[in-house]
Amino acid sequence: MTQTSGTRHPTRNDLREEVRGPMVELLNAQLADAIHLAMQAKQAHWNVKGPHFAQLHELFDQAYAQATGWVDLVAERAVQLGGAAEGTLAAVHGRTRLPAYDEGLVAGQAHVEALTQSLANLAASTRAAVDQADEAGDKGTADLFTEVSREADKLLWMLEAHLHPER
Repeated sequence: MTQTSGTRHPTRNDLREEVRGPMVELLNAQLADAIHLAMQAKQAHWNVKGPHFAQLHELFDQAYAQATGWVDLVAERAVQLGGAAEGTLAAVHGRTRLPAYDEGLVAGQAHVEALTQSLANLAASTRAAVDQADEAGDKGTADLFTEVSREADKLLWMLEAHLHPER
């Protein structure tokens, strides 16, 4: 797979090219993880079984909706900066930093564990991306990543609540 680098479309955006190019790369790395997370959430949604099926089925669908919202924000920001959003399956496969999802999972708790780990990874890389964008002087991208980070933390809290034993 060939990954492109930086910007390739003219824009009147006044961020310098030496800022926009690396930001497009950073955005595409986060895009791959967000797409991968969305697909993992749908995998869990479709295949979950067990006594908490209805609640988890709905929760996993909410996680999917949240992740696809992030996908759109991140992809559009890459294009706004003169780059291209690289969201093909090949691009995602080549870039994702999330763990592979076990397609054999069925138990609700196992899906929660797997999805929680992937979401925690995405939240951590998003916080690092906030710092990278801020240090580069791209406040808009830093703000976008801050929004995603805040929402990812909330979703992580909701998923982790299912990891604690009932009392």
